[in-house]
Amino acid sequence: MIRINLRDHYPFYKSDFFIEVADEIALSLKRFDLDENAYQLRTYRHKAYYSLDRNDGIEHEIMFLSLSPEEIYERKVTNQELYAAINSLPDKQAKRIYAHYFLGMSKAAIAKAEDVRESAIRESVERGLRNIEKFLKKFL
Repeated sequence: MIRINLRDHYPFYKSDFFIEVADEIALSLKRFDLDENAYQLRTYRHKAYYSLDRNDGIEHEIMFLSLSPEEIYERKVTNQELYAAINSLPDKQAKRIYAHYFLGMSKAAIAKAEDVRESAIRESVERGLRNIEKFLKKFL
C-alpha cells in the first residue's frame, strides 16, 4: 500500500488529503502523469500546436485565443467558486458530481462502480446540483 495525496489528482481538494491505495493504482496514476508530461513535451518539441494544412493562421488564432487579464481573473474566480461549492457538498455527492461532470462517467457506470442503483446516483447528483446552486446563490 502506498500513501498518495488526493490534492495532487483532484483540483477541488483545497488541503492535503492522504489515503492509502494499492500499488497498482499508485503505479497507474504515476504512469498517467508520466505519459501526460511526455505528450506535452512531444507537442512542444514538434511545434504541434495547430494544424499546418493552411497558412492563413485561422487554426492558430482559434487554438491560441488571447484572453484579457480581466477575463483570466474572472475565469479563475469562477473556478474557485465552483470548486468551493463542490467542496461544501457531502463526500458522496461531491465524488459523484465530479465523476459525472469532470471525468465524463455515465451515471450507470458510477452506479456499477459503487454497487448501488442508478436511481440513487441520479438522485444524489440532482440533490448535489441543487446544493451547489444554493451555495452559489448565497455568494453571488
